[in-house]
Formats: sequence, C-alpha cells, structure tokens
Amino acid sequence: MKSSASVALKYGIFTALTLIIYFLALKLIGLNNNPWFRILNGPIVGYAIYIAIKNHKSASGTEFDYGSGFKTGLSTGFIATILFAAFMCIYMFYIDTVFTNNLLKNWFSDFDYGSGILVFIILIEGLASTVVLTLTCMQLFKNSRNIIQNK
Repeated sequence: MKSSASVALKYGIFTALTLIIYFLALKLIGLNNNPWFRILNGPIVGYAIYIAIKNHKSASGTEFDYGSGFKTGLSTGFIATILFAAFMCIYMFYIDTVFTNNLLKNWFSDFDYGSGILVFIILIEGLASTVVLTLTCMQLFKNSRNIIQNK
C-alpha cells in the first residue's frame, strides 16, 4: 500500500514541474509578464490534488478516511507550492531580474518593495488555493454518512 506521503511527494513534484513548464512556455511566447495567466495555475494544482487523493483512496481501500485524504491533498499542494516558489526565487533573483522589475513596476509603483514580496505572494496564493482545492476535492471522495430517506 502506498503511503499518503509517497503519493503526495510524487504528485507534488509532478505538479511543480508542470507549473514550471507552464511558466517557461509563457516566457517563450512572451506572455509571462501578464499576471492574469496565473489563473490557470489553479486548475493545474486542482487536478493534481484530485488525482493524488484518488490514487491514495484506491491504494488505501477500506482504510481511507477523510483525514488521510485531506492530508494527501494538502501535502501535494504544499510540496508543489514550495518547489515552484523555490524555482521562482532562482528565476527572479538570478536568471531574469528584468521580469521582477516589470511586475513590481506594474503592481507596486508607489511603494519600494523588494522582489521578496513576489515570492511571498506566490507562497500565499499557492497555500491558500491548496486548502480550498483540497476541501473541494474531498467532497468527491469522502464517505457519506447520510441515511437514505424513504420517498
């Protein structure tokens, strides 16, 4: 039986790689400076969380419960967010500092924030969306305790 941690690690790394490839594809076509394309990060992470919980549930069988599924979803999203944020740190601080300046100029023109604010935003967005997406996905996988009503 696969443990929750191994499933989360596998899908977390896969999700982070998918997010990195998506970002680099946007860079290739010159759309990485448009922050609205981040909206597709949600479906990418949501699908990964869904697949991770589904895989964990099928591997666990009757031992699957809400807590283990929730832990798998959260761990998957958190791993993906941490890895993607680490990639973005390297990218923004060492590879393409012009990218950082363009985003900061558009978002925070009146304030003197460093590029660390962008990393903070990536972490908060990723962690918050992970919690919401995990709660959403668990509605599909939880065991219902409703009593069947007579019609």
